[in-house]
Amino acid sequence: MSASFSSVAADVKSVATTAIVEHPALDSVRDGVLDALKEAGYSEGKNLKWQYQSAQGNTGTAAQIARKFIGDKPDAIVAIGTPSAQAAVAGTKNIPIVFSAVTDPVQGQLTPSWEASGTNVTGASDILELDKQVDLILQVVPHAKKVGIVYNPGEANSVVVVDKLRDLLPKRDMQLVEAAAPRSVDVSSAARSLVGKVDVIYSSTDNNVVSAYEALAKVGNDTKTPIIASDTDSVKRGAIAALGIDYRELGQQTGRIVVRILNGEKPGDIKPETSENLLLLLNPAAAKKQGVTLSQELLDSASEIVQ
Repeated sequence: MSASFSSVAADVKSVATTAIVEHPALDSVRDGVLDALKEAGYSEGKNLKWQYQSAQGNTGTAAQIARKFIGDKPDAIVAIGTPSAQAAVAGTKNIPIVFSAVTDPVQGQLTPSWEASGTNVTGASDILELDKQVDLILQVVPHAKKVGIVYNPGEANSVVVVDKLRDLLPKRDMQLVEAAAPRSVDVSSAARSLVGKVDVIYSSTDNNVVSAYEALAKVGNDTKTPIIASDTDSVKRGAIAALGIDYRELGQQTGRIVVRILNGEKPGDIKPETSENLLLLLNPAAAKKQGVTLSQELLDSASEIVQ
């Protein structure tokens, strides 16, 4: 009896998933990971033990969750968002860690390079080509010279985007104007500090900003300041436009990496992946509220128009 029980127990794989905060993009990643596990034949309560915890935007909580999960010794930890991934990577060199929705794993000190790491870490990045983001800004606001950004200076993935925009925008005869929001509750006041100083506000995948997106959109609507996002879910929450990835699809991509690890591959042999499939979402109602008329050419090129 005990021998047959242990063989059944050995067939059950455990995946512990943690996210820095709950918002539509990161929730879509989590759901996408589960999609891929189900597609590969893993079913909760049968051959899969699944755990999920959100740090609710708190890096201290992210570290506590990482410690708990590491103590549970799962077959893989999925860490969604840079702060959660950093907490997990700091805690173990043995348990496989698969990051997701991390802009730059090298800058975030998760992997030494974009090649297979040789460590216990791999994953899927949501990095975007910023030249294309600037092109979109100019398609929506053709005369934009000053681009505002609200971000958390303590979040590595946001700092990467800000640093790159600082270098990139002057080459396009444009300028970046920054406003810090160390907490989600700071997003509204940070956005208001940009009003009158910028022609457009661009939002990256900063977790503080995305979790408080309605507050950012309200500033845009109240002051007729156009807001353009990199997170496609934010278009449904009040941004005019976004050229970004499908986060459910990124989760599925992440989940397929997890399946490879559950099937015996080493994370250190798997190169970090990116997503090439970009979607253009437009919100004409938000454009009207924020004082912008979208060109027919842009509307015709949209993957989805949010009503």
